[in-house]
Amino acid sequence: MEQHTKGRSRAVWALVITSIAGFMAALDNLVVTTALPSIRESLGGELGELEWTVNAYTLTFAVLLMFGASLGDRFGRRRLFVIGLSVFTGASAAAALSPGINELIAFRAVQGVGAAIMMPLTLTLLTAAVPPARRGAALGVFSAVTGLAVASGPLVGGSLTEHLSWQWIFWLNVPIGLILLPLARLRLAESYAPDSRLDVPGTLLVSGGLFGIVYGLVNANSNGWTDPVVLAALIAGAALMGGFIRHGFRAKNPMLPMRLFRNRAFFGINMAGLLMFLGMFGSIFLLSQYLQGVLGYSPTEAGLRMLPWTGMPMLVAPIAGVLADRFGGRPVVVTGLALQAVGLGLFAVALAPDASYASQLPGLIVGGIGMALYFAPAASLVMSSVRPGEQGMASGANNALREVGGALGVAVLATVFSSQGGYDSAQTFTDGTVLAVWLGAGVVALAALVALMIPGRRSTPAQAPEQAEVSVPVAA
Repeated sequence: MEQHTKGRSRAVWALVITSIAGFMAALDNLVVTTALPSIRESLGGELGELEWTVNAYTLTFAVLLMFGASLGDRFGRRRLFVIGLSVFTGASAAAALSPGINELIAFRAVQGVGAAIMMPLTLTLLTAAVPPARRGAALGVFSAVTGLAVASGPLVGGSLTEHLSWQWIFWLNVPIGLILLPLARLRLAESYAPDSRLDVPGTLLVSGGLFGIVYGLVNANSNGWTDPVVLAALIAGAALMGGFIRHGFRAKNPMLPMRLFRNRAFFGINMAGLLMFLGMFGSIFLLSQYLQGVLGYSPTEAGLRMLPWTGMPMLVAPIAGVLADRFGGRPVVVTGLALQAVGLGLFAVALAPDASYASQLPGLIVGGIGMALYFAPAASLVMSSVRPGEQGMASGANNALREVGGALGVAVLATVFSSQGGYDSAQTFTDGTVLAVWLGAGVVALAALVALMIPGRRSTPAQAPEQAEVSVPVAA
């Protein structure tokens, strides 16, 4: 009985600590966007430098996720989680104290390093602490919190900037991080992947490849898709990723064995996640501007009006996690992606220079329910599709693919927007946004079709036995 109570306490603490850490890391993806005018007024800088206050975090976060997961598997997941959280917290304070735009960009990059170490380890630490029978519900809560952070970044950033100052979007992380650090050290169990080795060639290939692809994508809109630097980055990145894939097939102990993608569950949920983030990130990027630039809302007002969409994961995802435990993850994920595609389509139909809020509500509500249904079982499907010793690399791969999907979504949908619209008038902005959001809806619908590849509960092959992970429990 005492052992059961300790196990339950450890699971609750793991859920609280990893969810809050995941919220901070995910929030900083988009929290800066609505603060850029204030940052420019305070620190100066041209448009390109302001863009890098966003991109510096995204780049380092995306390219180092796989490496962060490998470090945790090799040297201890709790230990590296604490290190990543320390780096992220310290860099947040440094960003708030930045005397100039270049210093802010540099500290945003360091923030990304901390998040890349911390974020992939949240899932492995939580999975190790929660019994399989309750894992779906726990991962549903975790996914709801991180999903809310991604979608509410502009609201949080706008509200803090409007009512306090832009520095508070970074100061917010500091007290939270300082509270989490001792809790993580005392309340989380240490664990390692068996026989884990650092894959230096694989790390260099995937880091260089993702850097090239993401760098090319985030610069394509400002410099043009035919710019020599953009083309060189995309080509070099694709070549290095090709080398990484080849390495994953041939190396003895690669950081991401390509054989994992032969598993229909692993392939299906990862490809669906990439496509979902492509459609969702690109649409949020444009719709938040539409609400402010066309309908005239302030950043805070726009964020509040999106709460039926962005706030829905907090209400629906825990329930969806329980449904996934009962009926399996595939039907919940597929339903969620389909509803999200329908929600984006409803929003595209309602878009107009003088659209009323009532006309936007159906799309917001349906899309929010769909997003919540996706986030809840997605993490559980990723972690259950691989062996225990491979969960660190699986989490890193899943997060990296979603980050790349988000960067691709902003680049592609912004390009579609520019081809049919612009900032000249409310009508031209609406015209471009309608086409781009329809494309986003189509991409998310494709994600639903890809998710059908995930085996159902009864047809999921049994996992091969594997050596148990080395785990050192910590007294609760």
